[in-house]
Amino acid sequence: QVQLVESGGGLVQAEGSLRLSCAASGRTFSSYHVAWFRQIPGKEREFVSGIVRSGTTPDYAEFVKGRFTISRDNAKNTVYLQMNNLKPEDTAVYYCAATGRGAFTWTYVGDMDYWGKGTLVTVSS
Repeated sequence: QVQLVESGGGLVQAEGSLRLSCAASGRTFSSYHVAWFRQIPGKEREFVSGIVRSGTTPDYAEFVKGRFTISRDNAKNTVYLQMNNLKPEDTAVYYCAATGRGAFTWTYVGDMDYWGKGTLVTVSS
């Protein structure tokens, strides 16, 4: 089992920045690939960014490329999402998710085995 806890959400003005953290406890965190998803009320949960267990080759949704950066510190059992140049349309609950599968698709929520409870990001115009 892996427990994931997100933090770092809050209210920020447009063009501002936030850094989200996903802290993990439980089994060896470095064995898991980790992703960030977000969900706007009334809409489906969508993939934002993912990073494999080694920390190489991060992946991003098109709508955050150039603005968001994902990283991980396996020694601290933590994954980060640095969000810059935030837009009002980035307002959502952001979730951390992890999978230990060898084969998976980042954008498919069903491939994620563990989820945090989310942290709310609100971007004002």
